[in-house]
Amino acid sequence: MIPTDRLQQIKERLEYVEARMATGEGDIAALGREYAELRPVVGVIAEWEQAQSDIAEARAMLADPEMKALAEEELPALQARLPELERAVQLALLPRDAADSRAAMLEIRPGTGGEEAALFAADLARMYQRYAEARGWRWEVIDETPTELGGLKELVVRIAGDGVFARLKFESGVHRVQRVPETESGGRIHTSAATVAVLPEAEEVDIRIDPADIRIDTMRASGAGGQHVNTTDSAVRITHIPSGIVVTSSEKSQHRNREIAMQVLRARLFDLERQKAADARSADRKAQVGSGDRSERIRTYNFPQGRMTDHRIGLTLYRLDQIMAGDLDEIIDALIAEHQAALLAEMEG
Repeated sequence: MIPTDRLQQIKERLEYVEARMATGEGDIAALGREYAELRPVVGVIAEWEQAQSDIAEARAMLADPEMKALAEEELPALQARLPELERAVQLALLPRDAADSRAAMLEIRPGTGGEEAALFAADLARMYQRYAEARGWRWEVIDETPTELGGLKELVVRIAGDGVFARLKFESGVHRVQRVPETESGGRIHTSAATVAVLPEAEEVDIRIDPADIRIDTMRASGAGGQHVNTTDSAVRITHIPSGIVVTSSEKSQHRNREIAMQVLRARLFDLERQKAADARSADRKAQVGSGDRSERIRTYNFPQGRMTDHRIGLTLYRLDQIMAGDLDEIIDALIAEHQAALLAEMEG
C-alpha cells in the first residue's frame, strides 16, 4: 500500500525547496543537495499517478461504444505496467542512508595466508581501482605499504565521485581466495584472505575531535631505497586515545600528512558512530546484507574454477577474470537489490 499523504508531502517539499532556491534564501548548497534527491522521487511519483489516471480514463471509455474497442486494447498494457511503477515508488520512498552520496575511504589489509594474502590484497586493490576508473571516480592513495613481492601490507584510498559509498558500502568484510600461489611448486590450492573496510568520508561537522584526545608523533618516512631516501621526520602518526585508533600518513609534506591522517581518523570515528547506531537499530532483528562486520567472510574468489561466490546472498558467478578486472556492477546491483528488498519487507511488516 502506497501512503498517498507521504507522496503529497514530498511533492510539497520539492516545491518549497524550488521556491527557496529561486529566491536565494538559506543554505544554497544544502538546498541543492535536497533538490537533487527529491526531484527523481517526484518524477517517479508523477509517472505512477499518470498511469493511474490513464487506467481510470480507459475504464471510463469502456462505457462508450465508439471507444470501447480502443479501451480494451490499451487497458491490459496500462494495468500490466502499474505493479512495476508501484514498486518504483516504494523503492523511492525507502529511508536513505545519509552517507550514500559521500566519498569513501577504502582500506585493504591482508588476513591469514602470509605473502599470498598480501598478493591477493594487491589484486583486490587493482580490482577496485579499475571499477573506480570505469565509473569515472577519483582514486587518491592516502597510505600504501607494499611488500617486496608486489603485495600489500596495507592500503588506504580515498574514492570520490557520484554515489561512491552507496555502491561500495557492502564490500566491507573478509574476502577469501582459493588458488595455487606462484610460490607453490607442488600445485596445491591454498586458501588465504584479505579484509576490506569501506568508510564514508566524514566532515568536521560530523565528528569534532578534542585536541586533548589525540597524540601526534612524527617519524622518519620510509623511502624506496637509494640516495633519495627521505631523511626528514615527515611521516605522521596520530593516536586517538579514547578509542585506541592509530592512523599514519607518510607523504613528503608533514603538514599534508597531518591533514590526511586527521581525515582518515575522522572517517574511522564516524564509522564507529554509524556502527553503534546500526547495532542499536538491528539489536532485535537480523541485519539486511550480512552484519557488515569486518570479521565476517563475505565472498570467495575461486581461481581454479573461475568462480566468485557472495555468501550473503548466495550469488555465484563463473566469470572471475572479468570481476578481477573491475566488472563489479552485477554483484553490487544484486547486493543493493537484496538490501532494498529487506527494507521493503521491514516497512510492510
